[in-house]
Amino acid sequence: MGSVRGEFSQLVSLEVLSISENEISGTIPPPLYNLSSIKCLDVGWNRLQGNLPPNIGLTLPNLQELHAEGNQFTGPIPVSLSNASRLLLIKLGNNSFSGSVPMNFGRLKGLSKLYLGGNRLGIGKSHDLSFLHSLTNCSSLQELDVSDNRLSGSLPDFMGNLSTQLRILWFGSNRIFGSIPSGIQNLVSLTTLRMEYNSLTGIIPIGVVKLNELRRLSLGGNELSGEIPSSLGNITQLYLLDLFGNNLWGTVPSSIGNFTFLQFIHLDNNNLSGTLPRSLFSIPSLTELHVESNSFTGDLPFEVSYSNALGRFSVSNNKLSGEIPSPLGNCLSLEYLCLDGNLFQGLIPPTFANLKGLRLLDLSRNNLSGMIPQGLETFALEYLNLSFNNLEGELPKQGVFGNVSQVSVLGNSKLCGGFQGLQLRPCPIQVSKKHRKSLASKLKISIIIVVLCLVSLSCFFTSLYWVRKSKRKPFAVPSVEDKLRRKPAAVNKSRMKRFAVNKLRRKPVAVPSAEDSFMKLSYAELSKATGGFSAANLVGTGRSGAVYKGFLDRYKTVVAVKVFNLERRGAMRGFMSECETMGNIRHRNIVRILTCCSSIDFKGNDFKALVYEYMPNGSLDKWLHSDGQEQLQRNLNFLQRLNIAIDVASALIYLYRRLIIHRDLKPSNILLDNDMIARVGDFGLAKFLSEVAQTRTVVVMGTAGYIALEYGMGSKPSTQGDAYRYGIFLLEMITGKGPTNDMFKDNLTLHHFAKLALPERVMEIVDPRLLEEEAEVSQCSVNHINTMNRMGDCLISMVRIGVMCSMESPRERMDMEVVLTEKNAIKDLYLGDEIHQDKQVIRSQLLCEGPSYISHSLDIIGSYAEKDSN
Repeated sequence: MGSVRGEFSQLVSLEVLSISENEISGTIPPPLYNLSSIKCLDVGWNRLQGNLPPNIGLTLPNLQELHAEGNQFTGPIPVSLSNASRLLLIKLGNNSFSGSVPMNFGRLKGLSKLYLGGNRLGIGKSHDLSFLHSLTNCSSLQELDVSDNRLSGSLPDFMGNLSTQLRILWFGSNRIFGSIPSGIQNLVSLTTLRMEYNSLTGIIPIGVVKLNELRRLSLGGNELSGEIPSSLGNITQLYLLDLFGNNLWGTVPSSIGNFTFLQFIHLDNNNLSGTLPRSLFSIPSLTELHVESNSFTGDLPFEVSYSNALGRFSVSNNKLSGEIPSPLGNCLSLEYLCLDGNLFQGLIPPTFANLKGLRLLDLSRNNLSGMIPQGLETFALEYLNLSFNNLEGELPKQGVFGNVSQVSVLGNSKLCGGFQGLQLRPCPIQVSKKHRKSLASKLKISIIIVVLCLVSLSCFFTSLYWVRKSKRKPFAVPSVEDKLRRKPAAVNKSRMKRFAVNKLRRKPVAVPSAEDSFMKLSYAELSKATGGFSAANLVGTGRSGAVYKGFLDRYKTVVAVKVFNLERRGAMRGFMSECETMGNIRHRNIVRILTCCSSIDFKGNDFKALVYEYMPNGSLDKWLHSDGQEQLQRNLNFLQRLNIAIDVASALIYLYRRLIIHRDLKPSNILLDNDMIARVGDFGLAKFLSEVAQTRTVVVMGTAGYIALEYGMGSKPSTQGDAYRYGIFLLEMITGKGPTNDMFKDNLTLHHFAKLALPERVMEIVDPRLLEEEAEVSQCSVNHINTMNRMGDCLISMVRIGVMCSMESPRERMDMEVVLTEKNAIKDLYLGDEIHQDKQVIRSQLLCEGPSYISHSLDIIGSYAEKDSN
């Protein structure tokens, strides 16, 4: 808050001035622009106003970085900036600059990043893009952003003469027309190409398809025509394909299934036709698929069930027919499902009851019939549209069906009942039918009673008759001869035989294996498995109890036994919470519970324990903060730390989709299995969001240093609180310093420590052991320098994510799905060259290291392939 102090101008030797993200308003005092010693001026993301002085490039000749993005600056971009010949980075985006882009930026030979997006640049004439000719002289240019402006004109052919180091090219949201120049294929290093929301015409040029390093391709919102090139599948690194809102026609090429890392596909609002290729659903990483508003026909492929990661799926407004495939209910990650505006018929699959994470379901404008599946009313749906079908039966009144603004069932004449606000006809009571059933039942019962009475009377009188008749005859005493003549009663041999056979057929009681969902274990078995809970088997201690390593003889498996200290306050609640939470979740990045034990120990005391699968590599905390010789033996390289961050983000997204918050994320609660895959554990403080909403009083829970600031002000637990913990954990993993380290005092926190290091001094705060490990791994690499530089860029990006996740304001924290997307992009950047290196590079590595290199390479590539396949 406040304004820029004029006293800064008295610091005549000042080289770096960084006051970003402080909500500073007003203008920059003019004397500040006279500090010729300044190399880095960072005033970004404030509320500053005014113009940049026309002579800024002359008064700041040593300027290397200019950060002024995210303010309210107006006026033209000073042409004199080109006089600051040492400029490497210019960020002026998200302001209100107007006029033309200076034509002399080409004089800045070392310029690597130019961000001008989000302004009012351009005068609406065809020469608005002439500045690109000058930029062809910037041979070090890596990132160029002029999106969201008013630039007009066609893309020049010489655009292909821009730097071959160019990685990011953003032209989106302008007024650019014409075709995409074929020379774009010369930009071989491009990883991001965004030209959405313009007026581009023509076909998708073959030059785009040759950009093998592309990760993001966004050409949506234009007027492109023609077919989708079948060779598009050659861009195997692509993870975002956005072609929506064009005039593309033809079929979707089957080669689209070649993508290994593709997460987002937007082909909606085109003229595409034919059937949806089955290969489309074989992409293991597919998260979003939008093909609505086309002319697709045929059935929805059953292979859709293979898309385990699919969260958003829309095929609205096509001509798809047949029944909705039942396996669609196996896509448990689905949150948004839109099948409206097609020709689907038959029943709504009962398997939809499995989609507990659904937030929006639209099945309107089809030919669906039958009853509404049971269980939909229990979903946390934000909107449900079943209108204009042939559904029948009584409508539920609970859940989403009780809110008129969240449900639509118009056009289903056979539906009845439901919430009054939906204005459906009342369901017929059908009194006569029930009455007939009642009379029939009563009549049957009466007849049965009468028959039984008659039979009983008949038996009674018959018995009475024979009794009286027998009394009339004298009782004959049997003689000795008669007794001798009597034969002993015959043994029922057949009955004995059947008994013996049945006894032999009895099956032994099956012993459950370790893979069964729940073992049945007693206190005695757990005591034996852990050596009487001996200190030798103690793995660690925590807030609620201790964890022991044990071996179950009956199941021949190693387990971790968490014994709760019931004398501690909240231990019983933690036991119940973990039982309830862990019993409802299953994910490869969450520790799996095998069973729980509620029993009595040998002294007659209550005993509560949870049995988990054993994690051989222990907790992440021991890898980061172990002392002595153990620390020398344990070290994590960069790729392992990045994979752990991805694993934890995946686990949190899974929990949020099931409306669960963890509330105690920290390295000691992140465990590592035999393959160094991270598993989140300790759900003693976990809560369902429905419980949080009903809580009136808020008690601050968690571990010091990982608790978000808003909790101290009475805010309820939320996913943003977990995001804060994730940010702190990420920074801790990169720096090797915990949030309660002795160095963090006098208002200096881990968050501010990392934020102050961005971006130039990040390598100074990185865990030294990480740098040593990477130096050893890559010192023999042919591209050693490129590898280390690439890792440096990745570390900067990871620190930025950690800082964004741990912002003080919950609204400013990064969403976890965005975190996962960015982490995967970082991984792509880091591994890109290694995965595709040619035989010559591999041969040179073999000459240098021999077998040790083979083992290391297989570890990295194997880990990379396995994680992306999940």
